[in-house]
Amino acid sequence: MTSREPVSKGRILSWTLFDFANTAFYVLILTVGYPLYFKKIVVGSEHGDALWGLSFSISMLVVALLSPVLGAVADYGAGKKRFLALLTALCILATACLFFVEESMVFSGMLFLILANIGFEAGLVFYDAFLPEITTERSYGRVSGYGFAVGYIGSLVTLLIALPLYEGGFGAENLPNIRLSFVIAAGIFLLFSLPLFFFVPDLQRHAPLKFNFLAIGTKRIRATFREFSRYKNIARFLLSYFLYIDAVNTIIVFSSIFADETLKLNVEEIILFFALVQTSAVIGSVFFGIFADKVGHKRSLISSLFLWVVILAVAYVVEDKTAFFGVGILAGIALGSSQSSSRSLMSALVPPEKKTEFFGFYSFFGKASAIIGPALFGIVSSFIDQRTALLSVGVLLIAGLILLQKVEDPSRISVEK
Repeated sequence: MTSREPVSKGRILSWTLFDFANTAFYVLILTVGYPLYFKKIVVGSEHGDALWGLSFSISMLVVALLSPVLGAVADYGAGKKRFLALLTALCILATACLFFVEESMVFSGMLFLILANIGFEAGLVFYDAFLPEITTERSYGRVSGYGFAVGYIGSLVTLLIALPLYEGGFGAENLPNIRLSFVIAAGIFLLFSLPLFFFVPDLQRHAPLKFNFLAIGTKRIRATFREFSRYKNIARFLLSYFLYIDAVNTIIVFSSIFADETLKLNVEEIILFFALVQTSAVIGSVFFGIFADKVGHKRSLISSLFLWVVILAVAYVVEDKTAFFGVGILAGIALGSSQSSSRSLMSALVPPEKKTEFFGFYSFFGKASAIIGPALFGIVSSFIDQRTALLSVGVLLIAGLILLQKVEDPSRISVEK
């Protein structure tokens, strides 16, 4: 923010509504509806877990490779908003195309998922980079928390709309309703993403989008790597983030499959479970966002990661469905707080002139880690069981927590010289 750009509540609301929009995709396509549909109907065999993990990993690999380059190009002057618009359109169109994926259409089911997730995840690079422009540094935590809170409200609304479509389960006669839910996710994403594009200005200059933009982005990234010794604190945080967000992403991606196979929850119970997760995530996002602004982003993040450790330990031993719902409430609080605190911490650390580029690296580390976590979970689950796979993911979480201790408090510094 500059003195010429005062904080605008309207811009903050428009920005947070994009979180409302994209969580419709997140909850129906990545966590609840499509994972079960893909495994039960599209694949219909014991290879469902492997193909789901492969699809997710491929999409994350593409995003990991593209994010730093796209972020560098946006900082060069090509503009965040135009890239966000293109990637959002890709996600919405590919998500809508999932309606046409039916039994045994494995290639199409994987392809549209990969394209949709590329659009979703790569778009977050540019969406997150708007945060330093719409508020002041002292409010990064709470505004980031508001964004995630509105997003989780969007998840709840989406689940309530989709619930009647899932009440018939995955029987043949109800499959058109299941597929219709994918179109609803695309429609909600489209509708609620529009305020950002209409009402939130892109404060960067708008240079022409040249055909050699990849070369421009690569050149800027090389320059940043050469100067990385100046940004040791950011480097330490990104390495920590790489490990702990890997654990968090893996838990979320496999949560519905874990609930279905290990705890034998039916589809209505799974939707109820995720509704509890999203409700408590609203509380976690808002509370920890305010908490981060008062005690520091690092302390807030450490608290949420300790909560994740407790959750994994309890999930390993839980047998009762009711107790698992309690785990879901804690997981929602931890999910909202860890995501919000991570984004606000990163916003406090990055230099203003390289904010989108560094958010590209932030995205790179987050997405690159998601290539490892699902594979680790899948291998351990295949050779042992899903509960032990949870513990293996916990090792990554604890390693990230240990590394986070070495990150200096951003309330005292912005960049380590």
